[in-house]
Amino acid sequence: MKKLIIVFAAALFAATGFAQDITECHTPALDKFAMFASNKEFNRAHLNPRVYVHISEEGGKMMKFKTPDGKEANGYLIEAKKKTNNWVLVFQEWWGLNDNIKATAESIYKDLGNVNILAVDMYDGKLATDRETAGKYMGEFKAERGESIMKGAIAHAGPAAKIGTVGWCFGGGLSMQASLLAGKQAAACVIYYGMPEGNVEKLKTLNADVLDIFAAKDKWINQEVTTKFENDMKAAGKNLTVKKYDADHGFANPSNAIYDKAAMEDAYKNTIEFFKTRLK
Repeated sequence: MKKLIIVFAAALFAATGFAQDITECHTPALDKFAMFASNKEFNRAHLNPRVYVHISEEGGKMMKFKTPDGKEANGYLIEAKKKTNNWVLVFQEWWGLNDNIKATAESIYKDLGNVNILAVDMYDGKLATDRETAGKYMGEFKAERGESIMKGAIAHAGPAAKIGTVGWCFGGGLSMQASLLAGKQAAACVIYYGMPEGNVEKLKTLNADVLDIFAAKDKWINQEVTTKFENDMKAAGKNLTVKKYDADHGFANPSNAIYDKAAMEDAYKNTIEFFKTRLK
């Protein structure tokens, strides 16, 4: 998780003109993440989300699960109608586990069929409705706690679970890290405009195939970041599928002012197909 924070911050600051090489300095990882969260250009690019209310039609409910640090975490769980070891862990944007993420989790549940869905609350109950608060919460994010939450979610799915992961922006990077933490249980990883893992040796431990979805107009998770990820995955001997859309960062969020319906629908179709062929 510390590596995720360092690499994510480095790429974003490089893309926005910061000359400091924060991958080499000795600033603690969480401080670097706080610096990234306070990046004014990045914050301005995230318009406040529209009001969006989700009412579950599939029995989705908030629940708690244990984490290895001795605490509990929150999740939005939709259980399969018939017992199955297929699971998808869903990771939030920087806003938190809001109704948009819950609605997306329910859509995935409906379209995949017999699967358990757990949308993971990485903010321990905090929810942002404006970009200033979202930046604050993401800046306060503790790497150790985040890893413990992900490990708790994987443990809740159980040792026999076959796990897929998906996330957007902040959650895209978490989707990658969760698949790495899941080890041999990981079956499929989907990243929407999120920072991929940049350590080839760590990627060699990845069991899941990866679908990387990014936006051509994205100033942060851009072509340079994606090309490096392609090269890293090739060097690690892992399977990667890249889908590029003529859209901007955050295009798949219906509550986002820059929502691109056509791009979202195609990306979502590819996501479902990707999961279906790997969660059998």
